[in-house]
Amino acid sequence: MNKKTVRDIDLKNKKVLVRCDFNVPMDENRNITDNRRIVAALPTIKYLLEQNCKIVVCSHLGRPKGEFKEEFSLKPVAKELSRLLGKDVIMANDVIGPDAKNKAENLKNGEIMLLENVRFHREETDNDPNFSKELASFGEIFVNDAFGTAHRAHASTEGVTKYLPAVSGFLIEKELKFLGEALNNPERPFVAILGGAKVSDKIGVIDSLLEKVDTLMIGGGMAYTFFKAQGYEVGNSLCEPDKCDLALKLMEKAKEKNVKFMLPIDTKIGKEFKPDTESKTVGWKEIPEGWEGFDIGEKTIEMFKEELKNAKTVIWNGPLGLFEFDQFAIGTNEIAKDLATLNATTIIGGGDSAAAVEKAGLGDKMTHISTGGGASLEFLEGKKLPGIEALMDK
Repeated sequence: MNKKTVRDIDLKNKKVLVRCDFNVPMDENRNITDNRRIVAALPTIKYLLEQNCKIVVCSHLGRPKGEFKEEFSLKPVAKELSRLLGKDVIMANDVIGPDAKNKAENLKNGEIMLLENVRFHREETDNDPNFSKELASFGEIFVNDAFGTAHRAHASTEGVTKYLPAVSGFLIEKELKFLGEALNNPERPFVAILGGAKVSDKIGVIDSLLEKVDTLMIGGGMAYTFFKAQGYEVGNSLCEPDKCDLALKLMEKAKEKNVKFMLPIDTKIGKEFKPDTESKTVGWKEIPEGWEGFDIGEKTIEMFKEELKNAKTVIWNGPLGLFEFDQFAIGTNEIAKDLATLNATTIIGGGDSAAAVEKAGLGDKMTHISTGGGASLEFLEGKKLPGIEALMDK
């Protein structure tokens, strides 16, 4: 995907509308608990400041469902962005209302303002043309740097591109470079590690990756559907019985494509869904009734590590166990630690796997951590992302 970036267009002294992904987690006092998404947007914003642009930034936060709700206001984001830039960020009290328009009108070159949450308007997710046009009136050029919402055709990601020349920021450029190269021209052996709860969420990804990888490792809750599909009991483990046929088809496809398809050989099980539950490790064919699988076992960890030794490209999406509970985070943490030592391109597909890697303190040891969970999944599936398709080609 060869899309124009901010480098490919004259931005000097221009008024620029920038879509960022500032959908950050906050605590009950509305303090930001993880500012990574704001930090990820800084290179593009700083570049626009160097170009002496007037910058109008927009983003969504949470799901306010088309109404103004204070708990979804972007005010804490403006404060944090201002702190990170060492520069005042002007906060608008509305999105396309009189306050935003007035502040944008008076914006000087080298100044930056943030519109209120675009999802305060239902028209945002409806991709309404009039709302898109109103947003587009804030700039002469549109820069999309929100990879996390690139898989949505919303007004602020896709609609505005009908009214403004549209280019990507540095973050989207980086995402496309790493994810694109891994899929289209990987250094081999190419290994994918897929975890997470449900097979149904990952069908498309498994199917698409079986065309490209040398080895596919399965962990997390979805492994139990593959066990069940082969006729074994899984106790109370997460399982989608209606996906068993599909699981077998995927295993069959792996054989046809000569892909090494690796399932756990042992599993750490617990009595109840709570952090301090009684637990033990059993072989994958030996899960007793009334117990639930929560993590990959020690033998599986060793087996996966052995396979990863020679890998040159690794994509990982989805945790390998219930990593929120420390005693079931061992599989995820051990594999994260292992990836940190490899002489390979290591790509972590956003969401929970990114959170797990950060939780283990290994974020800086990976080649690339994607900022978009859903978007990176759809990209790995080979789907077209509307927010990126809409940008100008080089």
